[in-house]
Amino acid sequence: MLDAARAWLAQDPDELTRAELTAIVDAAADGDEAASAELADRFGARLQFGTAGLRGRLGAGSNRMNRVLVSQAAAGFAAYLREKAAPGTTPLVVVGYDGRRNSDVFARDSAELFAGAGLRAVLLPRMLPTPVLAFAVRHLDAAAGVMVTASHNPPDDNGYKVYLGGADAGSQIVSPADAEIAAHIDRVAATSLVPDLARAAYEIADESLISAYVAATAAVAPATAGAAGMNWVYTAMHGVGSETLHAILDLAGYPRPRVVEAQIAPDGRFPTVAFPNPEEPGAMDLAFETARAVGADFVIANDPDADRLAVALPDETAPGGWRRLTGNEIGLLLGWRAAARAGERGETGSLACSLVSSPGLQTVAEHYGLDFHATLTGFKWISRAPGILYGFEEALGYLVNPETVRDKDGISAAVAILGMIADARERGESLADLLRGFQETFGFLASGQVSLRVDDLSVIGRIMSALRQAPPARVGAVAVTGIDDLLTGAGGVPASDVLRLWLEDGSRLIVRPSGTEPKLKAYLDVRGTSAADAQERLAALDAATRTLLL
Repeated sequence: MLDAARAWLAQDPDELTRAELTAIVDAAADGDEAASAELADRFGARLQFGTAGLRGRLGAGSNRMNRVLVSQAAAGFAAYLREKAAPGTTPLVVVGYDGRRNSDVFARDSAELFAGAGLRAVLLPRMLPTPVLAFAVRHLDAAAGVMVTASHNPPDDNGYKVYLGGADAGSQIVSPADAEIAAHIDRVAATSLVPDLARAAYEIADESLISAYVAATAAVAPATAGAAGMNWVYTAMHGVGSETLHAILDLAGYPRPRVVEAQIAPDGRFPTVAFPNPEEPGAMDLAFETARAVGADFVIANDPDADRLAVALPDETAPGGWRRLTGNEIGLLLGWRAAARAGERGETGSLACSLVSSPGLQTVAEHYGLDFHATLTGFKWISRAPGILYGFEEALGYLVNPETVRDKDGISAAVAILGMIADARERGESLADLLRGFQETFGFLASGQVSLRVDDLSVIGRIMSALRQAPPARVGAVAVTGIDDLLTGAGGVPASDVLRLWLEDGSRLIVRPSGTEPKLKAYLDVRGTSAADAQERLAALDAATRTLLL
């Protein structure tokens, strides 16, 4: 480990991580056991490049996000793009970054290395939302895009998210591209030193690119008369969404919101939240405080890189008088909007969602004569659904404008929700009325989730193995009528470690390991005869699921 650390130090261009690692190496060389254990954690493994790119804690070492690892990734990705390029062509790569620590540094390193490898590299002009980068890949007809972000991960994390153009149409990478890119990265790491990698000048994207995204997103739902007098609150969760969203609101004709001042400017420390994810308990407390102070009608939140959307509305039965809508509630409303618009325009196509999201989207699709696709989790799969008009996943991700962005986009989704609310206001209705209208049209659906966090990942494997070896005949008082084991590729999707249980009362239970956290997750979906009945069924299924898994 000492040799690996010293070899790393010899090629690290970052003064901070060199100083950090030097102190650990010196302590370990002097026999400090804690320092030796720290080296083992940092160099005993390597952050693996996969379909989600790279993501991990900042710091020195092969098992951390840092300039060495990012430089190796950029050089390996450049080699992959050159290998795939048509003879005589120069691939274009566009690079974006958010407000996290070192995002700008990693982005500039990547752009220099792409250019040094003979690619045309374009860097976005400043920190911007992830959807702007995804838009840029399609708008510039780029071969690829890289976004430096860890989305809503903790403050000490960063990541490297990769998109492909051409036949992939600006979607995130999927297999086998991930393995092919990883092989190039591993080769670079094994055969080259970072100081020896060629660097060259890159281009800065023109502001017209940002203006094009703003115009395309404003066109998602231009304000109608019902937008006048909207009283609403917005938080960027210390991220990069505010500037872009406000430009779109001005162009589309919506009144500007009251903002959560403490969270509106980018700040990679995320000082006012324990976890910068609007799904997490407490993350929207300041937004609710602001909403109560101004008597707002609703709250809208983006996560730090603005690819996710949260919405909340007044609810006297909720703690503090405000309730955040679930990802499924928002997703179904936006799916209803997309399907209705397709019907008005005589369009054909499909609605898509991840297989753990509400099956209510299939009901909406069938109601309007559209196709429906359930995919594996992640927008790398959702965005590839044939004929997609709209897609969502329950983790607050929504794809409402597939012609311009083939990824989740919390800003265009915000505009779409604002359009729905404005139309409802014109009819004398509210966001709560929209939710009731959905239930009256498509049925009383309810969804929930049970998460089991573990310290030992082998616990998750044992639980999944036990469920396969001895499948439950009942979940609580309700009989199991069928089980799909997606590990064998059942259900028309690629093989995945997922079990889907169908229950006699029409409920559905899905169990899978989390792809990003040490958690086992269970997704619960029920249909009731009324809103109260649906909630009762959900509570019963929740209790039975906890007994089954815990």
